[in-house]
Amino acid sequence: MTSADLLSDAFGRVRENVHGAVEGMTQDELAARVEPGANSIAWLIWHLTRVQDDHIADVAGLEQVWTAAGWAKRFDLPFPDAETGYGQGPTEVDRVGAVSAELLLGYFDAVHAQTIDYVAGLTDADLPRVVDTRWDPPVTLGVRLVSVIDDDIQHSGQAAFIRGVLLRRR
Repeated sequence: MTSADLLSDAFGRVRENVHGAVEGMTQDELAARVEPGANSIAWLIWHLTRVQDDHIADVAGLEQVWTAAGWAKRFDLPFPDAETGYGQGPTEVDRVGAVSAELLLGYFDAVHAQTIDYVAGLTDADLPRVVDTRWDPPVTLGVRLVSVIDDDIQHSGQAAFIRGVLLRRR
């Protein structure tokens, strides 16, 4: 197994998790919060997708799918196009609101496709490349990709947990 295969497999598992958390849920369920101040499935999936889109586009030298393919206009959120959800609180979670499963998964799948296209061409020699010097130590491509995968797995797991709670309440 190559590094590209490993990364493709990991991002593929994220895709399975995201689809598993979202498919079959109503707009109201996607926007539901299990308690005041908690995140919703919709916000979690939007956020993890925005972070992946932002980080992959940056390291690949590409435009983000969010703006390049018109997803920002389709979502029509009251945030700047550069917003990824990092540091947002309950008010911003509310603003993501009731979006459809189709919209969430359409955007996620478009980002996933760009991600897979990028990581499929990587070799072991690419992974030590420094992609962010704002940290000490500087962040390499390999570390950035693992960070994105970790963030995606955590948030998709949170969304799956919320789904379980909501389905038990049906």
